[in-house]
Amino acid sequence: MELHRPGVSVYTVPADAPEADSTLAWESTTVVIAEVSAGGATGTGWTYGPPAVGDFLSGHLAPLVEGMSALDVPAVHEAMCRSVRDAGRPGIAACAISALDVALWDLKARLLELPLVRLLGACRERVPVYGSGGFTTYHDTHMAAQLNGWVHGQHIPRVKIRIGAGWGREVPRDLHRVRAARHVVGEHAELYVDAGGAYTRKQAVRVGHALAEHGVGWFEEPVSSDDLTGLRLVRDAVVSDVTAGEYGFDLPYFARMITAGAVDCLQVDATRCGGPTEFLRAAALAQAHGLEVSGHGAPHVHAAVAACVPNLRHLEWFHDHVRIEDTFFDGTLDPAGGTIGPTGGPGHGLTLRTQDVAEYRVG
Repeated sequence: MELHRPGVSVYTVPADAPEADSTLAWESTTVVIAEVSAGGATGTGWTYGPPAVGDFLSGHLAPLVEGMSALDVPAVHEAMCRSVRDAGRPGIAACAISALDVALWDLKARLLELPLVRLLGACRERVPVYGSGGFTTYHDTHMAAQLNGWVHGQHIPRVKIRIGAGWGREVPRDLHRVRAARHVVGEHAELYVDAGGAYTRKQAVRVGHALAEHGVGWFEEPVSSDDLTGLRLVRDAVVSDVTAGEYGFDLPYFARMITAGAVDCLQVDATRCGGPTEFLRAAALAQAHGLEVSGHGAPHVHAAVAACVPNLRHLEWFHDHVRIEDTFFDGTLDPAGGTIGPTGGPGHGLTLRTQDVAEYRVG
């Protein structure tokens, strides 16, 4: 069955409140959606990034994959990756490849009338998630309400907040927010922090020692994820697990991070690294080195593929992406109890509400 030329649409969704982490602020999120058809079925994939991702997808990748076999997803993936040699894969091209790869796997599963999780082969029925938000723009009351909703409302036993505000210049406020978060979630919930690469090496070590006093078990990007030596130094000096990897746009990126001994848990984002095809490869690479992986963002992209990874730790139930995916798709999942179960319907089980979200379309 030959692929028809993929369709592309771009949507920008306002945030429900001003948001920021340690080094970036935003008031909206853009989602780029790819739809590809063959044999009377349609697969849907998406990524989060600037509208330029949609331009690259429709102008470069769509004509490239037209006419290729809908069943040979690895061959299509390889063709896409080879085609961006001169354009450069990291960034826009990788996000475009990822969105289309998600759509291709969804399409193949629908053509075979299988849930995607069964096509890939599950090793677990339920996938652990952690609530993720706690933006640095949130005042204490707002943060408390969000954390309370996850831990005490939905009974998600692990949550993450952002620290490192002002490029690491507000450490007393960071630690105040950690204390406040621990008070809200109680002593039994797992508490994570994401510094977004804001701290210097020694600063991160000092903060890491303070985090240990509050039982923080996950210290994400204490220094820049480009500073592999720094990540390793911090990892060796603190009690919390040091994590990074969300900016991995290809397999060699993960290989460098792993061989540098930079992380205790490797983060992988299927909407950036190359879709489910590359997510599975990155997970296998991590497993070969005794590491677990955690899916970054876009939980409904990751649900099925994560259930097929033996060395998975969990997925990020990220506030922005959950809100968008709940708005844009029928068939979204319920994280009550701290896990999600990939759908039993065909493909990834989601259906785009095209008419309902038309107001957000920008391309």
